[in-house]
Amino acid sequence: MTYVSSTQLERARQIPALDYILRYESDNIKRVGNEYRLRDHESLAVSSKGWYWHSKGVGSKTALDFLIDVRGYKLVDAVCFLLNEHSYNKEHSRKYIEKSPERLSPQKTEIKPERALFSLPRRSINNNRVIAYLQSRGIDKNLVLDCINRGDLYESAYRHDCIFKGRDENSVVKYAGIRSTTSAFKGDVEGSDKRFSFILPPVDLNNNTIMVYESPIDALSHQTMCIQGFIPLLDRWRLSLGGTSILGLEYFLQYNPQINHCVVCTDNDNAGDIAAIKIMGISGITTERLLPLSGVDWNETLLALQKSERIQNRVHSSTSHERR
Repeated sequence: MTYVSSTQLERARQIPALDYILRYESDNIKRVGNEYRLRDHESLAVSSKGWYWHSKGVGSKTALDFLIDVRGYKLVDAVCFLLNEHSYNKEHSRKYIEKSPERLSPQKTEIKPERALFSLPRRSINNNRVIAYLQSRGIDKNLVLDCINRGDLYESAYRHDCIFKGRDENSVVKYAGIRSTTSAFKGDVEGSDKRFSFILPPVDLNNNTIMVYESPIDALSHQTMCIQGFIPLLDRWRLSLGGTSILGLEYFLQYNPQINHCVVCTDNDNAGDIAAIKIMGISGITTERLLPLSGVDWNETLLALQKSERIQNRVHSSTSHERR
């Protein structure tokens, strides 16, 4: 019996029906006013608001429901198709450990789930939407291109998500973080190992300081602030925890003994404070806490600084024009 995880199901449910129709059934639709009609089901209308099958009185916003209710897919098959990912076999995804028959009857066993198989989402033909999205978050374009050229960032094929990769000490990809370019969704690719986090390396790889953030976008935002002159240029290791787990930092320190100082740049909230306390308890390194200058996180700080700069430039331009 196959199944999909709750994370996969959540991601599949966020895919709009219109996105699916335009990508996979564009030859089966015709434009009627502000919506589309299917050629094989003329009473079925699709728009940015979702789909509605007038002759049957059913409809939904999601591509997942469309595949199930209209195309007859089973849930697992529909999820796997939309995400371009595989399902899991319950009989092979659990490890049964038998206990001593003296202590436990043979009919009872302890069930211990194994880690799901890690598989990167399929790549898009280009990274245009990822580049545009990260620029809309204020991130420096050249910095984004550096990550893409280094192989640590790409755009997924169907949903056009940002996929941030993390590697082990042998440069093998073991982790991938997802950031949607069209919704608030963020998470990890199924089977990711949080010990291997997304990293922005310094120019000097022997640098002894690491800066730690909750997300890749926060790490990119802080480095953008340096590039754009809002704060002094800091050539440091920058590591994303992929949340508030400190596993990534602990593992990085094992394989980088030159690191003796950590700047904790977690969010300015309760979860960020708790993560900071855990990091400050790691032995063998000195630590300091660096809070965002504005808002909760470093992307909010970057956007606030950029907005302030634009206002100042407009005021300066207006004043200069009046003097003429």
